Order: sequence, then structure tokens, then C-alpha cells
Amino acid sequence: MYTITYTGTFIGTFIRTYTGIFIGIGRLNEQNGGIVMEIRVLRYFLEAAREENITKAAAYLHISQPTLSKQLKDLEQELGKKLFVRSNYSIKLTDEGMLLRKRAEDILEMVDKTTDEFKSLGKVTGGDVYIGCAESHLVKHLAQVIMDFKQQYPGLRYHIHSGNTQQVTERLDRGLLDMAVIVEPPNLTHYNYIAIPGVDSWGLLMRQDHPLAKKSHITANDLMGIELICSDQSMKADIPRWCGEKADALNYVGSANLFYNGSVFVKEGLGCMLTFDHLADTSTDSGLCFRPLYPVLENKMYIIWKKYQVFTPIAELLIQALLEKAG
Repeated sequence: MYTITYTGTFIGTFIRTYTGIFIGIGRLNEQNGGIVMEIRVLRYFLEAAREENITKAAAYLHISQPTLSKQLKDLEQELGKKLFVRSNYSIKLTDEGMLLRKRAEDILEMVDKTTDEFKSLGKVTGGDVYIGCAESHLVKHLAQVIMDFKQQYPGLRYHIHSGNTQQVTERLDRGLLDMAVIVEPPNLTHYNYIAIPGVDSWGLLMRQDHPLAKKSHITANDLMGIELICSDQSMKADIPRWCGEKADALNYVGSANLFYNGSVFVKEGLGCMLTFDHLADTSTDSGLCFRPLYPVLENKMYIIWKKYQVFTPIAELLIQALLEKAG
């Protein structure tokens, strides 16, 4: 049996949620019969990993350097694996250390979210809601509902995590988000959903001095030989849906899962970007322009949440407000 024990207030919920998440590490040290970790030590570990220096990490944590060193060595002994490569002036994570960092970040995020959830119980005047969002101008519909919602619940605090559909649904499935806005039809087996009004239309973002800027629309043939930037998700799904076998001949020179960074590369002359309309500043002074694809390629957006999910009171009220708005 491998158990991670949170020694704070929410021990029961935390063990049920995360029992087994460290099984991969635990099996490396089976002779111990079990692993018990304190949340405090995981925070120490993450800070040391961020600073790559024991002295700086100890100063940030307001503990002595010998105390921090002992805690980290005890953690390594408990796991039966070396987590750091130490030198005179710095520390670096081993492969096992990088695995622990990823798991520890997830655990601590869940602990903090659980703490906030318990604080929000009782009379509902506000609280925290965690939302994953794909990039789209249609997110404005969600923002409008939240704006009205805050009139009644001014203590609402919203936390937006941006990413593509795969990234935000992974966080939703791990319990790190209350809901997500995605740009592809949801899996009805796992999620409830609301369809957002309107569509996102695809096109090509390019510099105003690019030869294709003279065209009113862009076809698949126009893209042949052009250096292209696109999200990984769209390379595999949306663009092949639009141009079929011609997708294999497109010259992708890069990928960008967040629009803004990709648009900067376009502006600097590093290619043209296949993306949604209404995301870029294409005013005269921007140096950029957008031309729609032909035939038209469109995506609908959906707000999704896990079936049978237990929400905090404020998150449940926001879901109800979204459902009422959708009619």
C-alpha cells in the first residue's frame, strides 16, 4: 500500500484523491511498505527546484539552510531515489526529481484548491472558480455572464488557464478546473456542455507586405510552399478537415499553442499563421492582416464540465447562471 498523507486540515479528501498517484515512485522503494509525505516538505522541494540553490530557497522559505538540506535528504531517503545532483554552488534535478516536481505541482495545486473550497462553504458571497479556456473571441459570452454574476456575488474570483483543448481537458479531468471552454465537440460520455453562440472562422494571419495579402481569401493551393505556423492540435485535426490530403504537403515551420506568441513571430517575418479571426490587431498600423480560408472552415465552442462533478457552491451557481443564459 502506498499512501501520501496530508497532515493539514483536509487529510480525508486528500488521501482519497491522491492515493496511488506516487505508485510509480513507491515501487522503487517497496521494501519500505509505504510512503508518507508532508505537504510542507513538498513545498520545500519545489522551492529548492525553482531556485536551484539551497541557500536561496531556505531564505525564501524563512528556514535555515541546514534544516532545508536535512528535509530534502530525508525525502530522498524516504523515496529511495536521488532527487538532486549537488555541486558547490547549485543543485539540479535528476530524472526522478523532475518526475516528483510534476507530481508535487499537481498535488499542491489540488491542496490549495481544496483549501479554497472549504473556505467558501457556508453563506455564499463569493469564492474561487477555475476555468480553462481555448483562445477565441467567443469567450466574450462567458465573460458577459461572469460580469452579470459578479453583481450578485461580488466576492467571485475567477482563475483563467489558457491552453488548447487537450491541455485544458487534461486539467479538467485531474480536478484542477471547474469547467473548460473548448473548440471541438465534447465527449458526451464524460462531460456536460453548453454550446456557445456563434462560430470561429479560420484564416491566414500574415504581414501586410506578404504576397498573399493581395488576395481576398486563401485556398489550400495558395498555401503550398508558404512557411506556416499553426497549433499542434489544428495541424492534426482542423486543417486536414479543411483541405484533406493536401494537408500533408503544407510546410509547417513551427507550432504555437498560444496565439499571441505566434503572432509576434509572424510580425517578425517568421511565417504566416493559420488561426481564428478576431484574435489579432489587424489595424493599418499593426503591420498584420488576416484573410479567410476558402472553402470556409469554422469551429464551434463549448463550455464543458465533468459529469457527476461535485462543485463548490460558487462554481455550481455559476454553472446554473450559464445554463439559464443558454436557455
